[in-house]
Amino acid sequence: MKSLLALTLLAAVAMPTLAADAADAAGAKPDLAKGQASSQVCVACHTVDGSRGAPANPILAGQHAEYLVKQLTEFKSGKRANAIMSGMAATLADGDLKHVAAYYNSLKAEPGAARNKDLLLLGEKIYRGGIAAKQVPACAGCHSPSGAGIPAEYPRLAGQHADYAEAQLVAFRSGQRANSAQMTAIAAKLSDKEIKAVADYMAGLR
Repeated sequence: MKSLLALTLLAAVAMPTLAADAADAAGAKPDLAKGQASSQVCVACHTVDGSRGAPANPILAGQHAEYLVKQLTEFKSGKRANAIMSGMAATLADGDLKHVAAYYNSLKAEPGAARNKDLLLLGEKIYRGGIAAKQVPACAGCHSPSGAGIPAEYPRLAGQHADYAEAQLVAFRSGQRANSAQMTAIAAKLSDKEIKAVADYMAGLR
């Protein structure tokens, strides 16, 4: 009985300490130096500064840290399917995800430009006003008129590669990308031309 009582008292003393340690770890400020070190595995596809690399890969510089953590976590869990990114995310501990996300967020995104003049007006119309006939909401409602986005849920779209943005909208439409019910429902109502137009327009936002 004495041994049991001692163990009970020890546990009672230790639990608050463990809880405090866990809270400290969860609320710890991201370390940009650690994030930069962890980002070395990202360089091949996203360039050293996470900026204007291959159009098929997203620009990470200036992206919201909370959004990046969410996406990396979902790659890691399999909720967002991508063989390459799932493998990369699996190598990062949960704490490292926050560090690398904060590092990319700290970098300045370089401005992009729309390329398709024929679709520019259509892209602007969809982004700023949606498509009433199809019940498609304006992209600006969630991603802001400037494309700055809202941390955690809505990514920065300004200057993003048009090729990448188009590919993601097509993936949402087909169900291949299934980690946002909201975007799946919206993309399902867009034609190829409308997707191409709005993706190109967003590339020129700044």
